[in-house]
Amino acid sequence: MEEKLKQEPSDIIKIVLFGPESTGKTTLSEQLARHYNTVWVPEYAREYLQEKWNNERKTCEPKDLLPIAVGQMNLENELTSKATDVLICDTDLLETKVYSEAYYIGNCDPILEKYALENTYNLYFLTYIDIPWEADDLRDKPNEREQMFSYFKQTLEKYGRKFVILKGDKRTRLKTAVEHIDNLLQS
Repeated sequence: MEEKLKQEPSDIIKIVLFGPESTGKTTLSEQLARHYNTVWVPEYAREYLQEKWNNERKTCEPKDLLPIAVGQMNLENELTSKATDVLICDTDLLETKVYSEAYYIGNCDPILEKYALENTYNLYFLTYIDIPWEADDLRDKPNEREQMFSYFKQTLEKYGRKFVILKGDKRTRLKTAVEHIDNLLQS
């Protein structure tokens, strides 16, 4: 199990979109991948949990978190080899850890936590809650956006992750993100 959560070594720049539900992470991931002519890693949890919802009408349970983490890292490791200079990740295991703790009273599987903290990325973009919340089958915290944003921010600070908060409309967020990624590419 543990080997499946380990990040494959790579010299490319890895960027993570990080933050509460419905804050534009997927949209920006797609935009950044197009801009840099590279691939982006979708959020495996959405696919996994949508299928579970469609088949069983059940939401996420603690037992789902390790399979979600394995699926996420499998996608990331597979797509790393297809990326150009930059890999855009719609999420990472640290986000899975945040959701585990937020939904399951502070608990996170120790194996998931280990790799959430060991896997490394060059920069996190923390997406702010200033865009409208959109409902779907999986989103369930429209009234807790401020608390969730604070929890995501505190997590990045606690673990010393380099991050930039993205605010504003899609164009503003994309422009800010590109400026920061370009700086990484030039250094």
